[in-house]
Amino acid sequence: MKLFDLTGKVALVTGGNGGIGLAMSKAMGEAGATIIIAGRNEEKNTQSIKILNSQNIECKSFHVDVVDENSCNKLIENVISNFGKLNILVNNAGTNIRKRPEEYELDEWKGIIDTNLISMFTCSKASFKHFKDVNGGKIINIGSMHSLFGAPLGSAYSASKGGVVQLTKSLANAWAKDNVQVNAVLPGYIDTSLTRQARIDIPELQSRVEERTPVGRWGEPDDLGGIAVFLSSEGSNYITGTAIPVDGGYSING
Repeated sequence: MKLFDLTGKVALVTGGNGGIGLAMSKAMGEAGATIIIAGRNEEKNTQSIKILNSQNIECKSFHVDVVDENSCNKLIENVISNFGKLNILVNNAGTNIRKRPEEYELDEWKGIIDTNLISMFTCSKASFKHFKDVNGGKIINIGSMHSLFGAPLGSAYSASKGGVVQLTKSLANAWAKDNVQVNAVLPGYIDTSLTRQARIDIPELQSRVEERTPVGRWGEPDDLGGIAVFLSSEGSNYITGTAIPVDGGYSING
């Protein structure tokens, strides 16, 4: 058995059309998986497929609105209809609005929770019966270092990502007997469009992160590729319910 070979596996990545999601898609595709990109932005979906095709990765994209349960259910149906199975689900879609807690409108708060947390439950639930059909599956939920820390300008985001860790543990416990492993990845400060905006909103953030991170730099999306392959592979069959920081040591530096 090749522990990290994903040949023959079908992997679905929500929010896979950019940043961490696209980097994980590339890594899993290079390991042999067929990749399905799911996102709301059709232009970005198309561009991501061109990138994956240029690397000879078998792939397809589908439109999804992860806050709509019917859209999530239809997405899973489309994957099964086109590929006959689903083996790996990466719940990566996410959003953020930076405000002080007292400045949030309730609709803004609910929107972040719906996108970052409730969508993970919805997509995981829809995928579960298909994992049972193929005698197992892998779910990777993308949390954040703010699953561990409270952000003064991101209370809704921190609450949603804290929920991701507890949801991961609960699903892992419930579905272990069905050979479904559920784990979370907690990215640190990664250079993506979301964090680029954060550095505009908080000018000192760039240097502050570099000073605290033991490896001395911000992460790149490709830094998340290895953990995606590992948690998708046979090599992680005895690992479930974990929340693994990928942060260059940021969270261990007191």
